[in-house]
Amino acid sequence: MADLTVRPMAADDADRVLAIYQAGLDGGDASFETTAPTWTAFDEARLPDHRFVVVDGDESVIGWIAVSPTSARAVYAGVVEHSIYVDPAAQGRGVARLLLDALIASTEAAGIWTIQSGVFPENTASLALHQRAGFRLIGTRERIGQHHGRWRDVILLERRSPVIT
Repeated sequence: MADLTVRPMAADDADRVLAIYQAGLDGGDASFETTAPTWTAFDEARLPDHRFVVVDGDESVIGWIAVSPTSARAVYAGVVEHSIYVDPAAQGRGVARLLLDALIASTEAAGIWTIQSGVFPENTASLALHQRAGFRLIGTRERIGQHHGRWRDVILLERRSPVIT
């Protein structure tokens, strides 16, 4: 991991971020989405202060993480949902954990008390990552939506900050 650096996501990262996003979607177990959005749509849907990328020694973006608000209601201002994607060629190098740790530090510094995520049960690597990072299983939303013509379950996970009370 010595050759990996976490930094804030920039507009110049758009092409790589969206390509990594699409590669994750093409894998079939990352999201109900099937096509990555435009950069404008991506940018508008995510909070600007909590977006990070990991770059390798060549300064190539190999993973990203970002959050979206879960609700426009003020009472939920401290609750976000995150997405994390790693280039398939870079998986197994600790990229996702670096991103998740950066996100946790960033959100806690901003007073955000809950990070949540929905993960397909088949995405065992993501489930293990989240559990190691202190996320807990809330429950399984059974047959919550169709993906490529079949019903899929989603496991709801959350991490409650131990420092935001």
